[in-house]
Amino acid sequence: MRFLIDFFPIALFVAAYKMADIYTATGVLMAATVLQTGIIYAIDRKLQTLHKVTLVLVLVFGALTLFLQDERFIKWKPTVLYASMAIVLAAALWIWKKNFLQILLGSQLKLPTDVWARLTVAWVGYFLFMAGINAWVAAYYSTEDWVNFKLWGYVFPVVFIVGQGLYIARFLKDDEPVEKS
Repeated sequence: MRFLIDFFPIALFVAAYKMADIYTATGVLMAATVLQTGIIYAIDRKLQTLHKVTLVLVLVFGALTLFLQDERFIKWKPTVLYASMAIVLAAALWIWKKNFLQILLGSQLKLPTDVWARLTVAWVGYFLFMAGINAWVAAYYSTEDWVNFKLWGYVFPVVFIVGQGLYIARFLKDDEPVEKS
């Protein structure tokens, strides 16, 4: 169910693009993200930082997209966002000696410090990969191909997150002791 909630804004974006144009699709994405955030809040009675940041980014960059009316801006903004996230995480970890993933998620996941560091490095690599592949598609393919990539490219974060879950599973400790019979 959660996957469907996470996936429906991008699916509606692609559908709106196919039926109308990129600017209509952007407006649909903005509205769908507001609705998605409301649904998540209704279910959980709270929003995680990631949901708040996503909502703000979609609304701000969506508004800029609608204002500028430039397809290049639409196609290149994910590259800039992914690269920016990689730079922030890397600088925080290696320059400022802060682990933003641990700061954001440490209350939900109890993991050793070295595991948090490896996860952060993995996220930096993931963001750089996504920035690079988006840049390649944005530079060498049509807007329609780029929109299709945004839909089918959803496999990258799914694979990454599943892989990350498998990696951290061995470090998670059960809260309750197992009863022996």
